[in-house]
Amino acid sequence: METRNPIHPEHAKALTTEQLRKEFLIQNLFREGAFKLVYSHFDRIMVGGVCPQDPISLQVSDKVIGASYLLERREMGIINIGPKGRVTVDGTDYELDKRDGLYVGRGTEAILFSSEDKGKPARFYLTCAPAHKNYPTEQITTGETQPLHLGSSEKSNKRTIHKYIHPDGVKSCQLVMGITVLEPNNVWNTMPTHTHVRRMEVYFYFDIPKEEVVFHLMGESSETRHIIVRNEEAVIGPSWSIHSGVGTQNYSFIWAMVGENQTFDDMDEVPMDTLR
Repeated sequence: METRNPIHPEHAKALTTEQLRKEFLIQNLFREGAFKLVYSHFDRIMVGGVCPQDPISLQVSDKVIGASYLLERREMGIINIGPKGRVTVDGTDYELDKRDGLYVGRGTEAILFSSEDKGKPARFYLTCAPAHKNYPTEQITTGETQPLHLGSSEKSNKRTIHKYIHPDGVKSCQLVMGITVLEPNNVWNTMPTHTHVRRMEVYFYFDIPKEEVVFHLMGESSETRHIIVRNEEAVIGPSWSIHSGVGTQNYSFIWAMVGENQTFDDMDEVPMDTLR
């Protein structure tokens, strides 16, 4: 388990490229036959990756979370970005194809990850947040979401947003999670950009070819910074930071938010003429 501490925006201004990457970029989430978790003190979100050959049980030391098991006081969102796999939740199996998701509610004790073909293991991306209320475990497929179409070809930001975990879909205590897919020949996400000081957000980029990258923009709107992101890497976005990006070709990303509310369009818009 890696731990990331909060960074003040004034501190972020002085970070070198390598220091910025160390604090905010999450790499190497998927290692075959293992799992990795990163704990951020920004709203105490956890981000993780599980790549099971043989079945893997998700176990976390009680010294990290102060509880006898991971979801004693937490909830979890899972999306498979790889070959078909299975998540077993307190003895109940859920089969997940690529881009299928699963919400796992507070109070779940046993979570087991496995792959249909151990030679081609699934790749389960997960986020986990504190929860004060129980909601039932529920499976989600992209086809069951109500797609939100945004952007235009003229602005190079034509994209579709799929809301997996949110107030109008699969219910949760505070976690909101989904996928944004950019159409071919479109490369910008979340521009014009915004902040939302009531929630932090993590972006996990995937389906990026090996030779391509995304320039993820962050920082205060008057002091923007960027992090070069490659396939299957995530960026922690503090509530004071913008979160936007542009790729060398189209791509997809999973977004996850936790904080004061679950209102998807609760945003503080940043006028383009104020970006620096």
